[in-house]
Amino acid sequence: MQSPEERLTGIMKGCGVDLVGTLPCDRIKCLIGLVCRDFFHIPLTREEEGVGIAAGAALAGRKPALIIQNSGVGNMINALVSLTGYYRFPLAVFVSHRGVYKEKIAAQIPMGEKVAGILRATGVPYSIINTVRDFGTIEKKLPEVYRQGLMHAFLLTPAVWEETKDSVPPSPVIKLTDSVACRLPAGPGSATSRPKLTRYEILKTIAPKLAGKVVVCNLGIPAKELYSLKHQASNFYMLGSMGMATPIGLGIALSSAKEVVVIDGDGSILMNPGTLATAAYFSPRNLTVLCIDNGAYGSTGSQPTLTCSGVDLETVAQGFGIRDTLKVSGRKQLTEALKSGGFRFIHALALPGNADVPNIPLDRLEIKKQVEAFLKG
Repeated sequence: MQSPEERLTGIMKGCGVDLVGTLPCDRIKCLIGLVCRDFFHIPLTREEEGVGIAAGAALAGRKPALIIQNSGVGNMINALVSLTGYYRFPLAVFVSHRGVYKEKIAAQIPMGEKVAGILRATGVPYSIINTVRDFGTIEKKLPEVYRQGLMHAFLLTPAVWEETKDSVPPSPVIKLTDSVACRLPAGPGSATSRPKLTRYEILKTIAPKLAGKVVVCNLGIPAKELYSLKHQASNFYMLGSMGMATPIGLGIALSSAKEVVVIDGDGSILMNPGTLATAAYFSPRNLTVLCIDNGAYGSTGSQPTLTCSGVDLETVAQGFGIRDTLKVSGRKQLTEALKSGGFRFIHALALPGNADVPNIPLDRLEIKKQVEAFLKG
């Protein structure tokens, strides 16, 4: 007789799910153990990060899913609404629904009681799975997620797992490799580097090097500047979901052999820095993260970010385990940095300021369609 975990993973396999990001909960430790064994598994640092990685994977034709605890639903709502829902990416979210059944931790109860209302209020479709008998709902709705480009949350109460077999692996097996070593040599960045170019001038300098590559560009004015300088069908322009550029790029790089360049910013990286750890863990050789650090939230009035007060994002990247990092500030350095292959983090120091460029005249679904077509080709 199959355990509930085995039956659920069987349903997922039957629907073609081929990439699963997880964050732990002790009620689903056996489920995560099976996922690590049977799927391409991504250990996440934060729920919102998983939404971005899943979006990138979906662009490249994969069928992603996330497995999380309901306390993390609040960490991903904006990304679910302004990225997954807005661009119509398929995503199934399996939620360990704590706080509603034999709960011994009082702090789990408030979110457990409210999570369904939160999903309902934000327009995220959901189903409540109280027992194994309700798995028929998953069998019915999961195929539609990938067939129609929908998102759906399945709230799984702890009662579901009461028939778990002892033979199910209780925890994921994650092997540490040299790519996630804790002790790293000093990076090549220079503490005396000073910004020389604005973001627009940096983009203009590197534009020829972006030809034929998948480019995921940070939202707001950076995306508009890139469109004005180097529009191509392989550019994914972010129109919302700040902090998701690097996760989306990582999801694409893990799902495609195409070269991927992420154009991120200091404010965006600071919002979701844990993705650098996830990227370091996988170290995809077809991914370059270019962080343009102008010390300001340029799209909202140039309020200062904390890189102005001493945060060195190259050092942050090294601390998260990225071995190949580089700090650049001039045109020649930028051009040379993009010549090299392999996974790397380029910290480009920039002067604050925005170019006067028009809005991007593309609909979000048109942007998505063009990138999908490029990746298929």
